[in-house]
Amino acid sequence: MTSQTPSQNHLLSTLSRADAALLWPHFKAMGLPLRFVLEPPNRSIKHVYFLEAGIASVVASDGQEAIEAGIFGSEGMSGMAIVMGDDRSPHSTYMQVEGRGLRIADSRLRGAMDQSPTLRVSLLRFVQAFTAQTAQTALANGRATIERRLARWLLMAHDRLDVDTLPITHEFLGLMLGVRRSGVTIALHELKKRELIRAARGLVEVVDRKGLEKLAGRIYGVSLAEYRRLTGWVPPNSRNVH
Repeated sequence: MTSQTPSQNHLLSTLSRADAALLWPHFKAMGLPLRFVLEPPNRSIKHVYFLEAGIASVVASDGQEAIEAGIFGSEGMSGMAIVMGDDRSPHSTYMQVEGRGLRIADSRLRGAMDQSPTLRVSLLRFVQAFTAQTAQTALANGRATIERRLARWLLMAHDRLDVDTLPITHEFLGLMLGVRRSGVTIALHELKKRELIRAARGLVEVVDRKGLEKLAGRIYGVSLAEYRRLTGWVPPNSRNVH
């Protein structure tokens, strides 16, 4: 790209004109298919992606067991290690719902941050908000029921896709929540019984968002409030979180 154009990525849309101008000439627009790897674990990051649609999942693994640590969509970016001054992460990051985004070489992003402290601060604020999300994920995984964890995850996906029907399989939800497929089936059945969702093969439809918010409670709301405070991101379908 050779000139600044409007972006559906929240981070880019909130940058000053001067900071955005440091990045736009170096972006390449890309489709991002399901399971496309944005960052492999423990390898030098060559490109950073600013999502404009879809959802990416950051997954922690010890080589045998794996669980989702966090997700991001058009509110954020990959390459958080680059923003923090490193070149790699022990986690893998890949697309769990297909979408599209803007790719920039790691060297170009580093150069832009070196030129502009305000750009670096803007990106660091997103990293801090994402860190708050991962902390709430740890709290949810350690203290909340599977039903509450599922409600929280569906709300986060709903925020980032802005559609009511989410293309998610039982198998993938099991990985995201760190439970067996049978546990996902039971949790989905409970949410269906409460008339909060409808579920079919490979699809989950949000029927009662307010009911999901009530069930999830603060394990959902705390991190959303941090996104709003730090980056100004408020999903249009979310409630007014305090």
